[in-house]
Amino acid sequence: MTAPKDAVTAYPIHPLLRERWSPRAFADRPVDAETLGSLLEAARWSPSSYNEQPWSFIVARRQDGPEFARVLACLVPGNQAWAQGAAVLLLALARTNSARTGKPNRHAFYDLGQAAAHLTFQAASMGLAVHQMAGIEVEKIRADFQLPEGVEPATAIAVGYPGDPESLPERLREREGLPRERKSLAEMVEGLPNLS
Repeated sequence: MTAPKDAVTAYPIHPLLRERWSPRAFADRPVDAETLGSLLEAARWSPSSYNEQPWSFIVARRQDGPEFARVLACLVPGNQAWAQGAAVLLLALARTNSARTGKPNRHAFYDLGQAAAHLTFQAASMGLAVHQMAGIEVEKIRADFQLPEGVEPATAIAVGYPGDPESLPERLREREGLPRERKSLAEMVEGLPNLS
């Protein structure tokens, strides 16, 4: 099984955030419909500018066969190699114009990110692993799923129970074992003294 990779934090944070990371190895175990519903419900209740909720998800479970293959084919080949082992794949979409005004919603991707973060936190609370991916075939998603104008593919999300890194190709196995790293607080926060 995947070894713990707890974050080394300068200040205390919630254990689910400290322990969360993005594995590529998933167990051969399905995610049941109720559990998946809880993840999507957590995303549904995330905050958004003017409560626009400008996100949507295309969801496919591995047990659904052709639909899962259809979503998997929308990932870049490097991600397909490991994501095929996930129990669930999601494509995360942002509606880029405001439903209220019809004008561009510059917060749409931020709001979608919050929805994905809520989904990720809920997954962690249920013993699931989540790996978000920027490596997607945007034009293929647009065409294959006939997305309307103003709906933009943003990321893909793999979900499942943590698996054995030995199941991965060697180059990915090595990456799976690397320690987690982040910039220091001093590198990303201005205006607060003594943060390191």
